[in-house]
Amino acid sequence: MKANEISLQFPDGSRHSYPQGVSVHEIAASISPELSKKAVAGKVNGRLSDLSTPLEKDANIEIISLQSPEGEEVLRHSAAHVLAQAVQRIYGDVKFGVGPAIENGFYYDFDLPVSISNEDLSAIEAEMKKIIAENLRIERLTATREEASRYWQDKEDELKLELLRDIPEGELITFYKQGEFRDLCRGPHLPSTGRIKAFKLTSVSGAYWRGDSNNQMLQRIYGVAFSSKKKLDEHLQFLEESAKRNHRKLGKELELFMFSDEAPGMPFFLPKGQVIRKELEGFLQKFQDMSGFEEVRTPLMMNQRLWEKSGHWGHYKDNMYFTNVDDASFALKPMNCPGHMLIYKNKRRSYRDLPLRLAEFGQVHRHEYSGALNGLLRVRTFCQDDAHIFVTPEQIEEELTSVLRVVNEVYSTFGFSFEVELSTRPEDFMGDETLWNQAESALATVLQKAGFSYRINEGDGAFYGPKIDFHIRDAIKRSHQCATVQLDFQMPEKFDLHYVDEHNEKRRPVVIHRAVLGSIDRFLGILIEHYAGAFPVWLSPVQVKIIPVSLDAHSENAKELLQQLRGAGIRAEADLREEKLGYKIREAQILKTPYTLVIGDEEVKNKGVSVRRYSERTSVFMKPEAFLKKLKVEIENKK
Repeated sequence: MKANEISLQFPDGSRHSYPQGVSVHEIAASISPELSKKAVAGKVNGRLSDLSTPLEKDANIEIISLQSPEGEEVLRHSAAHVLAQAVQRIYGDVKFGVGPAIENGFYYDFDLPVSISNEDLSAIEAEMKKIIAENLRIERLTATREEASRYWQDKEDELKLELLRDIPEGELITFYKQGEFRDLCRGPHLPSTGRIKAFKLTSVSGAYWRGDSNNQMLQRIYGVAFSSKKKLDEHLQFLEESAKRNHRKLGKELELFMFSDEAPGMPFFLPKGQVIRKELEGFLQKFQDMSGFEEVRTPLMMNQRLWEKSGHWGHYKDNMYFTNVDDASFALKPMNCPGHMLIYKNKRRSYRDLPLRLAEFGQVHRHEYSGALNGLLRVRTFCQDDAHIFVTPEQIEEELTSVLRVVNEVYSTFGFSFEVELSTRPEDFMGDETLWNQAESALATVLQKAGFSYRINEGDGAFYGPKIDFHIRDAIKRSHQCATVQLDFQMPEKFDLHYVDEHNEKRRPVVIHRAVLGSIDRFLGILIEHYAGAFPVWLSPVQVKIIPVSLDAHSENAKELLQQLRGAGIRAEADLREEKLGYKIREAQILKTPYTLVIGDEEVKNKGVSVRRYSERTSVFMKPEAFLKKLKVEIENKK
């Protein structure tokens, strides 16, 4: 290699020499003219860099195209700057917060003299398109701390000055400039505004400066951006479909649950919603019965010293609710496990008693900030399908395998695909590293033997043990973390749990924490959106709606059929209101009733019913006995 040359290694393992100071863009151009056109950034030693970045030393280099995930992240960050420039052009007196790229899009926080509404977004979007059409060069500039401070003082922008003060001494201070607009930013960015082709502003909301409720409220504008119009259109269609499936909207329309200011973040389940909850619990109960679980119930509130002993006090006290009873501090339980530890310790245990499988549909309380609450998906009280399996070390693999098999079968019933994640020791872990390593190895081994592919999530385990998390994908491909399986060597130590082995010696059990649905409340919210409110027959609160054509002529037949169905265990209703037939049928469809049965003269004459399936336009004639047989098969098969 010649003097003043550097050696660069590419992703395929090849190495090439370049003149010292060569830019990322020049490297892309040396590979091919096509790559030069597609390139928007580089990754130098694993760190994203602008195309204009000069390379002075040997390095690993990767050229980033707009279509790649990293390229779209750079695109979204640049779109945030274009948004800020457009707002500055329109409103003039603007103080700037932060404007990062986020999943699928971007946002920017502003301190403005006027209030912006969603109706103003079209004008801001139009100004952004002008800036993009101007194809302004985006330049990276460096500045001394004094120069940067003077610039933002002249702008009287205390927000940027605060950010500037937080930059560590000695760290390079960089600006990005496009036309008349400058922003304090690390970058990287696109080479010019004209590279942004597909974006849309989506909403306006309030946001506390730096996420702190003690700070001022800013106005946040959100947008989405993609590398192509096709991807943008697909995402907007996804958002439209998501809005249709919103569980809060459907929950109200279908009368499943409600919330009240008298209990913020705590759902009230209405009769129809409670039917679904009971079905879910009964469904899980059958698996638990087959697997030898014993159901228990523990108190909602227990003494503070229990939570100190379990370790929850040190890790969760800020998310717990407390009260004083008889001059002692008590807490509403945020988890069920300490209560199950006490049940285990209630009597002497032998190795012959293990595995001991305790299950509880346990109500827990966790304090969430009001801004984080989200219908059933984020609440302050919820019911867990919780279980703790106390095992000998030799029984770990068999019990874990059984749990994984049940999780797979349950999710298959609902039509969910899923991904598996193994979360390892966190920084604030409790206990001995050797036991942690043993637990992590056991979980990995079971996953491999069971044929589950999985990814490692470093440092995200529970404070008392590593865990396996299942991320399900719903009907529109959104991911939700639900089931969790945790292997715990620590709680038995904390609670001094023992069993007597075959040699009459005391040994520690190991605890497997297991939840299949996780929060039943949250899972119901996911199901509402997964099915768009149109539940399968076995889950539907009302499975059959009977509608007589004429109240005078056919209501008695409708009542007889109602009793027949209810006697067979079917959740059926008869619509005997003084309303038109078409109105009643449409309403049954709006309420997403799986089956609507119409009884008129022809049906009475032929001793049958006209059966219409939800979302179908045509009806078929069936004998009640044949319909009931068909319905029972659907319910039995969970269809």
